[in-house]
Amino acid sequence: MSVELQKRCFEARHLPGRRGGRIWSGAALTAAVLCLLGFGAQAASGKLKVFIHAGQSNMQGHARVETLDYIGDDPKTAPLLRMMRGKDGKSIIRDDVWISYLTAGRGADGEAHGPLTSGYGARTNPAEDGGKIGPEFTFGLTMGNEFQEPVLIIKTAWGGKSLFYDFRPPSAGVYERSEQDIERDRNKPEGSGHYYRLMIGHVRKTLDDIKSVVPGYDEKQGYEIAGFVWFQGWNDMVNRGVYPEKKGETGGNRYANYGTWMADFIRDTRKDLNAPGMPFVIGVMGVGGVDNPKQQDFREAMAAPTRMPEFKGNVAAVQTSRYWADELGVIADKKGKVRQMGYFLRKKHKAHANKDGKMTPQQQREYLREYEAKIISREEARLWERGASNAGYHYLGCAKTFASMGVGFAEALLKMR
Repeated sequence: MSVELQKRCFEARHLPGRRGGRIWSGAALTAAVLCLLGFGAQAASGKLKVFIHAGQSNMQGHARVETLDYIGDDPKTAPLLRMMRGKDGKSIIRDDVWISYLTAGRGADGEAHGPLTSGYGARTNPAEDGGKIGPEFTFGLTMGNEFQEPVLIIKTAWGGKSLFYDFRPPSAGVYERSEQDIERDRNKPEGSGHYYRLMIGHVRKTLDDIKSVVPGYDEKQGYEIAGFVWFQGWNDMVNRGVYPEKKGETGGNRYANYGTWMADFIRDTRKDLNAPGMPFVIGVMGVGGVDNPKQQDFREAMAAPTRMPEFKGNVAAVQTSRYWADELGVIADKKGKVRQMGYFLRKKHKAHANKDGKMTPQQQREYLREYEAKIISREEARLWERGASNAGYHYLGCAKTFASMGVGFAEALLKMR
């Protein structure tokens, strides 16, 4: 379903007689009616639709809400922003889509729950709105527009977690520590799969008491686990100990084990949640955009389960590289050069301005400001201020990227229904 039709679908659901709202006419009404008929087609079971989200920091989501306006700058995504906001310019608060979110900020794990809106991204305090979004916001809007039944998202995400150890599925066995692990006293056996168990435990806890999250839920109505979205990868991709580099053309993909463990993860979650055949989406790492050969092997390993016969038609890979903001990536590269120049000045690099070490800290800062102004135009600076809010490994904290990914994940699950 197109983003524009999704918006019409949302508005259609607020026709008088449902929840109070606007009156349609003409072609708009026709589109809305067709959309509502589409809801009826998806409403066969009448059960609460439950979707599970899990992963690390990019599933948490690091796009600040201040970058939402940037979505409207692109004609292709402007309709998406209109779906995300009400007439008052504030983020939509859905009364038919709910979320339970287990995460950790600077302290212990905590749960937040309520009607879906912005702010369920990464949080300093798990119980408080962190001013950020992840994929969950537009994912929930898309699913809320698609189904007549209410929707529940159960999200568990923690920053800096791996599949090989933290989310290690039971079928993969206990992680075998390397000599370096033992030497550094890390990755102890008892911690192997700890976050997998936390994830499963929170999903079960939520499903055992849905009323605590979804007011008015009727147990006679029941629920359906309608899909799972996995969005993780960075900590595995950069680990050379677990995934050692291979030399020579016959070495194979050094990340092959990730694909094996990913397949174990899918099987185990389906078993542990009693949801055989549960549609499963793998959000494939896409930092740097489509043209990033350094990530190609890892991306292939992440998507490996989709090539297994047992997962045909019920596991899909979404290449998040297609949502990378290339125009911001160019600026990020330039900002990287500025940081590198600062390093050269501090270290008195022989090929740069402070090679004799006579520049004061203030002079170094002034030099860097002038250097940045030379390589980053005012237009680029304004673009960056409007669209980016975090580092590259967090997709530059760009709301346009995270919002587009949320829709992409939702559409991939809907295709498997």
